[in-house]
Amino acid sequence: MILKQGFRYVLAGVIFLFATILHAQLKYVPSKTELPPHPRILLLQGEEQQVKANIAAEPAWANIHQTIINECDKMVALKELDRVLTGRRLLSVSREALRRIFYLSYAFRMTGESKYFQKAEKEMLAVSAFKDWNPSHFLDVAEMTMAVAIGYDWLYGELPESSRQTIRDGIFSKGIDPSFNSTDAWFIGAENNWNQVCNAGITFGALAIHEDMPELSKMLIDRAVESIRLPMGDYAPDGAYPEGYSYWGYGTSFNVMFLSAIEKLLHTDFGLSEIPGFMETAGYMMNMTGVASPKLCFNYADCGATGVLNPAMFWFAAKSGDTSLLWEERGMMESDKGIGRDRLLPAVMIWGSQINVASIQPPSGKMWVGQGITPVALIRTSRTSPEAIFVGFKGGTASSSHAHMDAGSFVMEADGVRWAMDFGMEDYNSLESQGVDIWNRQQDGQRWQVFRYNNFVHNTLTVNGQLHRVDGYAKIDSHSDAPDFMHAVSDLSAIFEGQLAHCKRGIAIVNQQFVTVRDELETLDAETTVRWTLLTSADATITGRNVIELKKDGKRLKIEVVEPVGITIKTWPTTSPNTYDTPNPGTTLVGFEATIPAHTKITLLVKLIPQKAKRLSAKIPELESWPKE
Repeated sequence: MILKQGFRYVLAGVIFLFATILHAQLKYVPSKTELPPHPRILLLQGEEQQVKANIAAEPAWANIHQTIINECDKMVALKELDRVLTGRRLLSVSREALRRIFYLSYAFRMTGESKYFQKAEKEMLAVSAFKDWNPSHFLDVAEMTMAVAIGYDWLYGELPESSRQTIRDGIFSKGIDPSFNSTDAWFIGAENNWNQVCNAGITFGALAIHEDMPELSKMLIDRAVESIRLPMGDYAPDGAYPEGYSYWGYGTSFNVMFLSAIEKLLHTDFGLSEIPGFMETAGYMMNMTGVASPKLCFNYADCGATGVLNPAMFWFAAKSGDTSLLWEERGMMESDKGIGRDRLLPAVMIWGSQINVASIQPPSGKMWVGQGITPVALIRTSRTSPEAIFVGFKGGTASSSHAHMDAGSFVMEADGVRWAMDFGMEDYNSLESQGVDIWNRQQDGQRWQVFRYNNFVHNTLTVNGQLHRVDGYAKIDSHSDAPDFMHAVSDLSAIFEGQLAHCKRGIAIVNQQFVTVRDELETLDAETTVRWTLLTSADATITGRNVIELKKDGKRLKIEVVEPVGITIKTWPTTSPNTYDTPNPGTTLVGFEATIPAHTKITLLVKLIPQKAKRLSAKIPELESWPKE
């Protein structure tokens, strides 16, 4: 292996790398692989012309292009980034580096204006001078490596040799070399977003300095192709992403950055995109946002509620030829809210370079169901009406990555209002700084004392005030998209092992007018108290023994408990007993408790009725009689 002058290697790392390369056997990448000259990552020399043609042809693309340019004009005046950790993470700095360098490099390639090149060079030199990129939290390394790799590759022809050497050194010594430390680089064997992000970042580094270290570069690509299969296997069988909406936007986007880069250069993705469920995951994401405005997602697990533009969706649409996948993205493009903060936004201009935004039409289906680690059912009455009903319903397990104790939980919208909500994520740094162990998912782990993580404040059931079983799992057992009774059913019995003998929950949109939630359960050998809860940001008023009315934004929703008779509607505050939890102002828990004798079967039947709903007298049959596909 030929090493260019100017690299400053750590001796131990060099020895390890030499030994590894000498013995490595490439499984996927041909040993005689040659790569084109710079720029080679994502956008080859001359391919700017197609992007420019798209910008000239359609206002939607011109708007995104101008957003990037406007952000770059702001960046030019900013001080270069410093190595400042937030808690144990450098991640916010790495992410801002990726945004700045990717945007500025794009702006220079599109406009040729030197101010963008000069600022990008300064940012790359600044981060390359950091003592390290914080390998103890390897996401920080991965995003920084990707940032510097894109800038180095895209601006290579303009960079003086002294800058090239400094930046190459940073890519190798602070990015690639730490990826051989088994303690820090545990992502290689992980099955979550860490694997996707870290393999993508290190691969970009390998592609950037390929001519200086061709054998090492090929070995790193080969390693990534093998490793990234692990998290990609978790999309099976239907494309539901285990970690939810926000982490789909993270893990899948970097996965797609990886696939796009290697396929561009090697003319193959080694069958990765054919892994069961991966191409189907675009359908999952396209259905995960509701109908209310502003757009909100089904924010289960450690996810935020705000719907955002997802650059990876443009790759899926281009690769599959199905532009209806971009129906929600089209709306995000038109709203233009916050898209300038997306650090991967220039990739949209590449992947969407041959897509006509104005011709994008809504998909025909109104229901999407996916099994897997976190099964979900996503149901709506319309793609275009702002008054439509939307329901997101989930099963799953609290033992999976970033999961909450929320099996059986749901969100619900009608008349442009989200009535049944989910708190979603809690701030990791805030909890960690107060000594809270949020990553221990054992049954007695401190994670489950965090207010937003346990089952007590989710839209599900709680038995005798106990936590859900961490090792329990619930799939979607049956479902139907029949227009008058769109529904899904999940057997939650394993979630309540040792608490109930049996428990099933079904959720349906009836006659496209209202939502019903039906729980069928059986107690064990002792009297049991079951609590039914719904979290809302609406004003709640109890209007009858079994009825509560929610009001928000001038709209109303009635919650009616049909069975069991004799219960009393209640409300509970959403104030945590813990000092470390984030406050939850403006929210309320509503629902009821039912005390059930031993060895008793009982049904809990609730209707969620929008103010304009009609045909409310429909009989809701037992779950066994709900139609199945």
